[in-house]
Amino acid sequence: MIELLLQFDAGTLLLEGAAESDTVPKSFQWDARVRQWRAPALAYRDTLTELVRGKIPHQDQARDYLEFQFQPADNAIKTAPRPYQTESIAAWQKQGKRGVIVLPTGAGKTFVAQMAIESVNRQTLVVVPTLDLMNQWYDTLKATFKAEIGLIGGGYYEIGAITVTTYASAFRFMERLGDKFGLLICDEAHHLPGAGFRYIAELAIAPFRLGLTATPERSDGGETLLHDLLGPTVYRKEAQDLAGEFLADYTVVKLTVELPLEDKLVYDEERAIFRRFMASLGPGGWQQFVAASARSEAGRRAMQAYRTSKRLALGAESKLDLLVRLLQRHRRERVLIFTAENEMVYRISERFLIPAITHETPIKERSEWLAAFNKGEILALATSKVLNEGVNIPEAAIAVVLSGSGSTREHIQRLGRILRHIEGKEAILYEVITAGTAEERISERRSDANQFRGNQTENQEDFEFN
Repeated sequence: MIELLLQFDAGTLLLEGAAESDTVPKSFQWDARVRQWRAPALAYRDTLTELVRGKIPHQDQARDYLEFQFQPADNAIKTAPRPYQTESIAAWQKQGKRGVIVLPTGAGKTFVAQMAIESVNRQTLVVVPTLDLMNQWYDTLKATFKAEIGLIGGGYYEIGAITVTTYASAFRFMERLGDKFGLLICDEAHHLPGAGFRYIAELAIAPFRLGLTATPERSDGGETLLHDLLGPTVYRKEAQDLAGEFLADYTVVKLTVELPLEDKLVYDEERAIFRRFMASLGPGGWQQFVAASARSEAGRRAMQAYRTSKRLALGAESKLDLLVRLLQRHRRERVLIFTAENEMVYRISERFLIPAITHETPIKERSEWLAAFNKGEILALATSKVLNEGVNIPEAAIAVVLSGSGSTREHIQRLGRILRHIEGKEAILYEVITAGTAEERISERRSDANQFRGNQTENQEDFEFN
């Protein structure tokens, strides 16, 4: 029998030496352009398994990654894993060192990744969503392992024993990188099923894969793709499972405010215009509304009505009045203020002289504000979405959500910003909603998660300002 050659080719596998009439591993399809069998690089592990079990002579030329015995860096701080970290890695190993581990923010997912790297001992690619996170991972890995740590992204293209990159850079370069890593780690793995990013996993041969996230669920249901891209969910803990001993104890408090009568009348009128137009469209949802709103005067008026009602509900002046009381109540604690819109961030910043961080804030300025916040030089920050994930602010104890989307993931991420464990810390997330508006339904949707159920939530009637 002819020995088959398994080769990597621009994010795919080629099986050289097999004729079109031959029986080949199930993932392969005949490519008439090159007259060879071709499969996605993702099929590498299953392909080798089939070739070995079928006792088919073959030579693996696809793999271009090295094995290492990773050693601790000089002066590395030895830390014993927490019980749930040990359990999560054991579950991952039992699944063949493939799968997704779900742990809340602050639970030490980076440490779990370090344990996985030591377990596999092969060249590793770590994929993260932002340059800030890429730099954080680089610093952590540099302090942990006596190994060359590479970077791809932010002007760097350096491949090391462990390489850190962003999702955007990995997507751009994976056709040439896909054969160079035996372990693929996707941090904030809920990004992976997004359009385009899934190719990062599909174009890589990495037989060992680990996904890390606090919030795997996606509004488009794309989390189901993680099973094929990285493996099944092998371990999961929620914030309430670890609160007290490993995460800060926390309470979620819902507070409501009222619109002034004049604003409420305008809100109801504008909302009625929007609803009538939506009803005229029939089933179809938001995308149909956006398309239809551009095709007629009635549609444009409905879009204007939607925006006006949203502005009144999310940016109610009474929310800022309540914020005054919350800031006074927690005047000695670190407070994060979250909104849905940048306009509200800037209103808060101007009125209360609180630093604002949005996507428009330069990276250097943002880093300076975060450092000042962690040192206690400033006690509050106002932001929209950019601090939802990928920042390390362990001193934050209070979060005030003045507005947000209906996304459960976003709400969990905002809670996670205040859950880093510090002795004696008791975290509180305040959710401020405008009564009698669509915000009430938005709040119900985003609160539909275990973290926001049960005795962690207080009713407003039980809450009093001191």
